[in-house]
Amino acid sequence: MTVDGIIELLKKLLDVLIVWLVLYYILKSLRKNVKMIMLFKGVLIILVLKIISYKLSLTTIDFLLDYVVTWGPLALIVIFQPEIRNVLEQLGRSQLLGRHKILTVDERERVVYEIITAMDQLRKNRIGALIVIERDQSLNEYIEKSKKIYADISSELLMAIFFPNNPLHDGGVIIQGDKITSARAVFPTSDNLKISKRLGTRHRAALGIAEETDCISLIVSEETGRVSMAVNSELHYNLTIDELKIMLLEELHPKKIVIPDDEEEKVNEENN
Repeated sequence: MTVDGIIELLKKLLDVLIVWLVLYYILKSLRKNVKMIMLFKGVLIILVLKIISYKLSLTTIDFLLDYVVTWGPLALIVIFQPEIRNVLEQLGRSQLLGRHKILTVDERERVVYEIITAMDQLRKNRIGALIVIERDQSLNEYIEKSKKIYADISSELLMAIFFPNNPLHDGGVIIQGDKITSARAVFPTSDNLKISKRLGTRHRAALGIAEETDCISLIVSEETGRVSMAVNSELHYNLTIDELKIMLLEELHPKKIVIPDDEEEKVNEENN
């Protein structure tokens, strides 16, 4: 194979790779967005009707669907502009280099201990709280609009922030690594229809930011004192403190890096 042939092959592979990446992010966004799922189903129904009308020679329906197919994409862009913007913003928030800070085992356990201690006291005193922990996707957009703190994490500071008479208690706290970065952060609320109507704005905001990013949202209900976690676009409601601690430790655990067999053998030889 000539050099030109190799270059042409690489171009085709790059082309296919880009298409697959675009499809991956579209499907990932569909999985997390109820409105986008409904949109996708609607498009599929229209395509099926178009095929049926063409095969059965249904002239009137086929004529009307031609207009829908021609002008539909423009109408969808206008109608679903907020959802499209959210998908693009989500891509922009992705951090190629991963988490804000990779915590050691001791640091991770200390962070979880301080958070759990604070949430246990907050629930006992029926004080509402929303704590959001950044992971791979950046939360700088929300940090910029909140009150900056950047202090070492501690249960005492978390409890003080959410104390009702504290001017910082409204909104949520954002944690990056082992630091409390900001308070009074405002997050988008979820439009998920499966959420119970009894749940308030705090729970909807926790799920909303967990739908848009890969963060971990922790909630203490002011009305009931129950603690919950929103992660991976799912709301785990009314957890025990022990359940919350176990789930939080698992979610904060560093992602495993797959090492090829030959590289692993080389590392083992160097260590020996």
